[in-house]
Amino acid sequence: MLNKTLAMSDQEEQRTFSLSKQEKRLSMSFMYVTFISLFIGGLMGLLQTLVRSGTFSLPWGIGYYQILTVHGVILGLVLTTYFIIGFQYTLMNKTVGMSHKQRQTAWLGFWVMIVGTIMASITILLGKASVLYTFYAPLKAHPAFYIGLALVIIGSWIACFVNFRQLQVWKKQHKGEKSPLLAFMVVINMLLWFIATLGVAAAVLVQFIPWSLGYAETINILVSRTLFWYFGHPLVYFWLLPAYMAWYAIIPKIIGGKIFSDSLARLSFVLFLMFSIPVGFHHQLTEPGIDPVWKFVQVTLTFMVIVPSLMTAFSMFATFETTGRKKGFGGLFGWFKHLPWKDVRFLAPMIGMLAFIPGGTGGIINASNQLNQVVHNTIWVTGHFHLTVATTVILTFFGLSYWLIPALTGRKLTSKINKLGIIQTIIWTVGMTIMSGSMHIAGLLGAPRRSSYSTYGGTEQASDWIGYQIAQAVGGTILFVGILLMVYIFIQLVFFAPKGEEEFPIAEEEPDAEPTPRFLENWKLWIGLTIGLILIAYAIPFMDIIQNSPPGSPPFDWPIGNS
Repeated sequence: MLNKTLAMSDQEEQRTFSLSKQEKRLSMSFMYVTFISLFIGGLMGLLQTLVRSGTFSLPWGIGYYQILTVHGVILGLVLTTYFIIGFQYTLMNKTVGMSHKQRQTAWLGFWVMIVGTIMASITILLGKASVLYTFYAPLKAHPAFYIGLALVIIGSWIACFVNFRQLQVWKKQHKGEKSPLLAFMVVINMLLWFIATLGVAAAVLVQFIPWSLGYAETINILVSRTLFWYFGHPLVYFWLLPAYMAWYAIIPKIIGGKIFSDSLARLSFVLFLMFSIPVGFHHQLTEPGIDPVWKFVQVTLTFMVIVPSLMTAFSMFATFETTGRKKGFGGLFGWFKHLPWKDVRFLAPMIGMLAFIPGGTGGIINASNQLNQVVHNTIWVTGHFHLTVATTVILTFFGLSYWLIPALTGRKLTSKINKLGIIQTIIWTVGMTIMSGSMHIAGLLGAPRRSSYSTYGGTEQASDWIGYQIAQAVGGTILFVGILLMVYIFIQLVFFAPKGEEEFPIAEEEPDAEPTPRFLENWKLWIGLTIGLILIAYAIPFMDIIQNSPPGSPPFDWPIGNS
C-alpha cells in the first residue's frame, strides 16, 4: 500500500452488501412520507399561484399565509429531509452495511421525526403557526410547532450518528482501505447537517419555545435570525449534496461509464462542508445590527462555494465525454448526442443538472452585496429557489426514485413506467420554466414575495406584475399535473410493477485514475478547519449582536430580510 494514498483493490471496490427486508422497510418508510408530502405541498403551491394571480379565493376562512407555510415547510423541510435520510440509509446499507442495533436506532430516529412532523403539521393546518418556513419573529406560532421542529431535528441527529457509526465500524474492519465513495459523501452531508442544525436548534430551544410558552416576554430577533441563517444556507447544500452524490457516483454507471476522479469528488465534498456553513450573513445583507465588514467576509466565503460547483461540472462533463469517446462516438459533440436521453434515470437528473447553471447564476446575484439590492425581498428570490431546489434537486430525486423504489420493493422499472417518467420530466421542466421564469421577471419589476393578490392588487405597479402572476398560475397548474403523475408512478413502482430485481447503479472509478490521497479522509483536519472558519465568521459579530442589539421584540415593521 502506498504510504500517502488510500488503496483499494478491484475486488474491494466492487464489494457491496445485499439489502435485507428490514433495511428496505426502513428506507421505504421515509419514501412514503416523502411522496405524501409531495402531494400535500404541491397542492398548497398550486393554490398559492392561483391566489397570487387574483383568479381564486381561498374557501372556509383558510388564510394565504397558512397555505404558504404548509407549502414551504412540507416541501422545503419535510419532503427533502425524509427523502435524503431514506436515500442515504440505502447508500450506507449497500456500501458499508448496517447492524441490528444500528437499525433499531435508525427506527427510533424515524419515529421521533414522525411525532415532530405531526405536531408541527397540525398546528399549521389549524392556523396556529402561519409563520412561513423561516418562522421569523416577531411572528409567533403555537408552542407545539416549535416543539415539533425540535423533535424533527433530534430525530435527524439520530440518523446522523447512525451513519457516523456505520462508517466507523466499516473503517475498523477495513483498516488502511479507502472508504466507499458514497459512504464518504453521506457522512460529509450529515456532518454538514449536524453542525448547521445546531444553530436552529439553539434558536428553537433557547428562544422560541420559552417565548411561545410565555416564560420569556421578549425575544432577540436579530439573534434568532442570525441563528436561523447559520442553518438556512447550509440547508441548501444539505439538499444539493445528495444530488451531487447521484451525479458523481450513480449517473456514470447508468450511462455505462466510470467515475472520472474519486479524489476530485471527495475534495469537492470537503470544500462544500467547509464553505457552506459560515455564510449566513449573505441572507441578512439589508438587516441592521451586523457590521458591514462581517457581511463582506461572509459574502467572500459564499463565493468560495463556486469552486466545488465548477469542479463538479468539470467532472461530470468529463465523465460524459470520456464515456462517449470510449463507445466510439466522434465529432465535437457526438458524445453528448448519444447520451441515454430515453432513460428517465438519466434524463431527469441531467435536466436538473442543466437547470443548476441558471440557478447557480441567480445564487451569485443573490449573494452579491450590490446586485442583491435589486432583487432583495422580491419574487425573484422565490424563482431562484424553484430553479435550485424544486428543479435541480427535486428532478434528481425523481430520477433516483425510478431505480431506488424498485430496488427497495423488489419490482421492475418497466418500459411503460419509463415512458411515463419521461413525460413527467418534460411536464415538470415546462411548468417550472414558465413559473420560475415569470417569477424572475416579475421580481426584476419589483413584485414582492410572500404576498397575495389582495396585498398588492390595488397598487400602481400591480398592472405590471399581473401578467407574470397569471403565468405563474399556469406554470403551477402544469407542475401540479406533474406531481399527480409522479405520485401515480410511485404507487405503480411500489404496488403494481412486475416483481423482479432492479439494478442498484453504483459506478466504479476509472482504472487509470490517480490514487486517492490519504489526507482526504482526515476527519479531524476537515472538521477542525470547518469549525475554525465558523468561529472566524461568527464569533465576533455574534458577540457584538448579543451585546448591542435591542433585547426585546422590535416593532412589526422590522425588515423581513432577504430570504
